[in-house]
Amino acid sequence: MRVAKENIEVKMNIPGAIVRQRTEFGDATGLGKISGEYFSLSAGVDTTPLFMGLEANMCQCPHWGYVLSGQITTTDSEGLQETVNKNDLFFWPAGHNVKVTEDAEIVMFSPQHEHTTVINHMIEKTKA
Repeated sequence: MRVAKENIEVKMNIPGAIVRQRTEFGDATGLGKISGEYFSLSAGVDTTPLFMGLEANMCQCPHWGYVLSGQITTTDSEGLQETVNKNDLFFWPAGHNVKVTEDAEIVMFSPQHEHTTVINHMIEKTKA
């Protein structure tokens, strides 16, 4: 299945971040349905405040993806950091926060139910 960026629904559009999510994008056996996602993120974006209130105040959804441009650093529950750069494939296990160090565009594939829960949580946080 091919989906153009322009055809992926914008779920959240706030200063510094546009979050697109295509649900029903496939099925990862054992994880249920997956969604394909395209994120456009500005340098300085830090998910820490958006994840407050989730388990361990972190995203508890795993992600598989590709960095189209920019640089992003994740921090896991043990404080370990990993930086991904343009043209990197990545896997982020559950239990992470994200900080954008250079304007970035990424494509991710995530378990749909878990990530929709996280995205909806972030949306509610931006309303507060």
